[in-house]
Amino acid sequence: MSLFIDGFNEALQLLVSGNDSVYSAIAVTVTVSSWSLFISLLIGLPLGFLLGYYNFPSKPVIRTVVDTLLALPTVVIGLIAYTILSRSGFFGSFDLLFSQKAIIIGQIVLGTPIVIALTATQVESIDKRLYVSLKGLGANKKQILITTLVEARFGLMTAAMTAYGRIVTEIGISMMVGGNIKYHTRTITTAIALETGKGEFVTGIALGLVLFTIALSVNIVLSILKRKWT
Repeated sequence: MSLFIDGFNEALQLLVSGNDSVYSAIAVTVTVSSWSLFISLLIGLPLGFLLGYYNFPSKPVIRTVVDTLLALPTVVIGLIAYTILSRSGFFGSFDLLFSQKAIIIGQIVLGTPIVIALTATQVESIDKRLYVSLKGLGANKKQILITTLVEARFGLMTAAMTAYGRIVTEIGISMMVGGNIKYHTRTITTAIALETGKGEFVTGIALGLVLFTIALSVNIVLSILKRKWT
């Protein structure tokens, strides 16, 4: 118990003292995770809608693939991203490896299937009479998409929260394609792994508490939005 108390006290000291390495890790984490979530939502929401709204022969196969991607370990995603972004890889000429952009790309691969799967499930659960009413009123495909997403907004917020939670806490992708470079690609999770490996357990706990605070803050904001939109 004293170890956690010491970690909590050190977390406060690190934040109050303005420790450069800690604030750099926090900034990198917030930056890459926010961009990853934003792009994952841009890609995942429309695809999830299409998967949930339409019925087509290959739908079960696609759902199986998407559901399988939900359980894909982050180290596997990191390995695939590393292979593609390395100099001998398909996108090697863009020199993205060991950069924040590389982390974002990997995290998009991690977050997008979550958004697609949960959006599709939410769209499928909406009363079918909504679609009939919209078509009866002469709504086009774009209007049906927007109206459906608005109707499913609470479920979509849950999808966003789930995806963000998975993205912000991952370590395999950030470590493999980011390289854990101090002041550049070091995130809170990779910093925790580094400090714990050095035997600095108190610092690791302190950074863990900071990560918990970020996740808690996001959930609080989303809970407030839910209440306002009810």
